[in-house]
Amino acid sequence: MIKLLLIEDDANLSYIIKNSLEEIVGDYEVSIATNGEEGFFMLETVRPDIIVSDIEMPVLNGWDMVKKIRQTDTEIPIIFATAKISFKDVINGYDIGGNNYIKKPFSPEELDAHIQSLIHLKSQKKLYLQRSSYQIGKYIFTPQNNLLAYDSTIQKLTTRESQILELFVKNKDEVLERKDILMHFWKTNNTASSRSLDVFITKLRVYLSKDNSVSISNIRGVGLIFDFD
Repeated sequence: MIKLLLIEDDANLSYIIKNSLEEIVGDYEVSIATNGEEGFFMLETVRPDIIVSDIEMPVLNGWDMVKKIRQTDTEIPIIFATAKISFKDVINGYDIGGNNYIKKPFSPEELDAHIQSLIHLKSQKKLYLQRSSYQIGKYIFTPQNNLLAYDSTIQKLTTRESQILELFVKNKDEVLERKDILMHFWKTNNTASSRSLDVFITKLRVYLSKDNSVSISNIRGVGLIFDFD
């Protein structure tokens, strides 16, 4: 059963969409909000699998509602349903966190196809990240693909960044001496390689900065230690 939150100020259209998905397509449970503000506050109680939202609505429009949602929820798929789809509107919608557009009028089968596609992509991404991956605080690290994920944001690492991070993960809470790291990756511990290591450490700290429990700390005169909750 797909739980859908439909945000639409046209009562007749809302009824048609709800009835079509629940009675004709099937396997849907549709909750309706009449404006963006109502839709935003219904998220906590409805806990939908996906959102379908109009853009031009009273009280709070679709774009502003999605901006508010994305401040706390970056995962839930959102489809904008509107009669006006200009190139500028499409770009703006994706920039603020929308996942797809569907142009009114549309058939229930067309909407169902859009929904199924997004839900499938979401489930595949979760499955993909779970394979041979490490949990680093709130991050998921997949070394064989050089990917570091935080919610719906995925950072592509360089091969060397990924190799260094994997070394840290495998030696969590242990002090790694700088000379050992340098010899492992650069086969030398000269000044140039030491500076290169510092650059990589700085980049990794930036990538991991969204979770305060994750840290790469310097132990003066000894080396580095990687820690996370």
